[in-house]
Amino acid sequence: MSVTIEEIAGEVATRAGDTKRFLIAIAGPPGAGKSTMADNLADALRARGETAEVLPMDGFHMDNAVLSERGLLARKGVPESFDVRGFLDIIRAVRPADQEVLIPVFDRLREIAIASARVVSPEHRFIIVEGNYLLLSQGKWAQLEGIFDYSIMLAPPIEVLEERLLARWRGYGLTEEQASAKVYGNDLPNGRLILENRRRADVTLEIA
Repeated sequence: MSVTIEEIAGEVATRAGDTKRFLIAIAGPPGAGKSTMADNLADALRARGETAEVLPMDGFHMDNAVLSERGLLARKGVPESFDVRGFLDIIRAVRPADQEVLIPVFDRLREIAIASARVVSPEHRFIIVEGNYLLLSQGKWAQLEGIFDYSIMLAPPIEVLEERLLARWRGYGLTEEQASAKVYGNDLPNGRLILENRRRADVTLEIA
């Protein structure tokens, strides 16, 4: 399906009507373009005179020390490497638009989550939540079913994801061997898990 950011912004604005808070999920595998789309959609909504903020799921990565203790450090990014309960608590706190909510943001350069790095205020009408597992039908992630008002799945072909992910890790200074280990040992298996175990989205984009 081919659709522009402006068309999506128009669709969600129409669906929102006069509601005070409207939650949008942007889900997909690593490297699908979720954060870029979230930022672009927020900008498109603001251009329409709306208020919008982005809430990234990556802020809920467990710390490397905890992952190391659990034998998950090499598999950082798998569903069980996130603080799912904390994420669910924040989403539920954001839902009613009745209080200010401070959210963590992940610093990829330092590989750590920064606590209270962004503010979701009651005045933010559209909250764009982006992350790998928002539409995953397995485990605790399934508790997100029904909480979003509109959902988008980004599902580029595996070969497109492979190319993007290799370029991403090279860009962070990893050697070819290290980048390949990240992509083929972790990122692409996670991507396949997401694509094969997803709930239905309002719109699915195969090229992101």
